[in-house]
Amino acid sequence: MKIGVSTLALYPQPLEVVLECLEERNIDYCEIINEYPYHEIEDGLLDSHQIKLTVHSPLSDINLASHNQSIRNSSIEEVKKSMDRAVAWNADLVVVHPGSMPIMGRKIEEKILKYNLESLTECSRYARDIGIYMCVENMPVIESLLYQDLNELNSLVEEIDAYMTLDVGHAHNSGFPSSDMFEYPLIKHVHLSDNDGTFDQHNALGTGSIDFDLLFKSIDESRYDGVLMVEVKDPQDVARSLDFIEKML
Repeated sequence: MKIGVSTLALYPQPLEVVLECLEERNIDYCEIINEYPYHEIEDGLLDSHQIKLTVHSPLSDINLASHNQSIRNSSIEEVKKSMDRAVAWNADLVVVHPGSMPIMGRKIEEKILKYNLESLTECSRYARDIGIYMCVENMPVIESLLYQDLNELNSLVEEIDAYMTLDVGHAHNSGFPSSDMFEYPLIKHVHLSDNDGTFDQHNALGTGSIDFDLLFKSIDESRYDGVLMVEVKDPQDVARSLDFIEKML
C-alpha cells in the first residue's frame, strides 16, 4: 500500500525539512500544497531526495466558480500553473478543489454552477493535454462549498473526463459510511484524516468516529492502487496517524 503525507500539517517549514522528516519515517510520497512557501522548489532539491510527489493546487484566494470573470480566469490559471509544476517535478497527479458559491451568487445558482463546470472542464482538458491526472476533491459540510456529495462529484468527473480525490474525512462529515466510500470507480487518490462527524477537523487517524477497520476492508475489496495521503493538521497527528496505519496493515 502506498502511503504519503501532505504538507498541510508541516506548513510552513522549509520543504527540505519536510522531505527529510518524511524520509526518516520511510514515507514514499509527499503531497505539496502548491502555494507559498511551496509555490516554487529550489533547483536540485528534489534530486537529493527519493520521495515521490503529488501536487495539490492552491487553496487560498481562488474560486473556479466565481462570477467575477477576472477572479475565475485567474483561478483557472493558478490551477494550470500547478499542473505545469507537477510536470516539472515529475508528479503525475494534481488535486483540485471545485469552486464555491459566492455570497452574491446565491440568487444566480444556475449561472454559478455553469461557470464552475466550464472552469473544471478547461482544467481537465489541460491536464490531459500535458499528460497528468486531475483529481477533483469532495468537499466537507461548509456553507458555500460545492460538491460535498460523492454521487454528485462522481457525475461531475465522469462528465469532464477527470478523476476523483476521495477525502475520507470530508465524506464522513457529509454522512457517507466507510462501507460506501469506495464504490466510485474514478477514485484515483485518497486523503486520510479523522473527525467526529460534526466538522472537518483533520485530526489524527483513530481519534474520531470513522470506522477505519471497515474502510481498509473496502480499500482492499475495491483493489484501489493509488496513494493513501495522510492530510492532518498538526505534526504530532502525522506521527500518530502513521503509527495507526502501520498497526492496521
